[in-house]
Amino acid sequence: MKRLGFTMIELIFVIVVLGILAAIAVPRLSATRDDAQIAKGRSDVSAIRAAIVSERQGRLLQGQSAYINHLDDANNNAGETLFDNNGTATNVLLQYGITSAAGNGHWMKTGTDAYTYRVMGDPVAFTYTQATGIFDCTHTNANCKLLTE
Repeated sequence: MKRLGFTMIELIFVIVVLGILAAIAVPRLSATRDDAQIAKGRSDVSAIRAAIVSERQGRLLQGQSAYINHLDDANNNAGETLFDNNGTATNVLLQYGITSAAGNGHWMKTGTDAYTYRVMGDPVAFTYTQATGIFDCTHTNANCKLLTE
């Protein structure tokens, strides 16, 4: 006699094994997403800081000791280009800028020289200080530490 299908026990066994694998894989995938958003934020912060220093070096060569006035001329809306040095073509801060958007892993402008980067549902506030050229967040925030240290 030929068997043409699977028994009910075989099917239940396969479903149980798949359920166990899914229970293990799903938490690992969500942690990977958070790690990727943190890595992107760290990269963005490093690029912004390096661009501020580079812009200052160029100004020093021209005899100007002041840091850049503002990092961009964007409004506080999604879809704006941030960190492009007031949109002037002659002095580009970040060559391509960063487009603002709401949600995890994205930057938003919240005011003049004030920005947030949302990671794991938490908006981390960054400010740019013109007098010192410092772009930083409050280090008492755990996510700020993840993005800057």
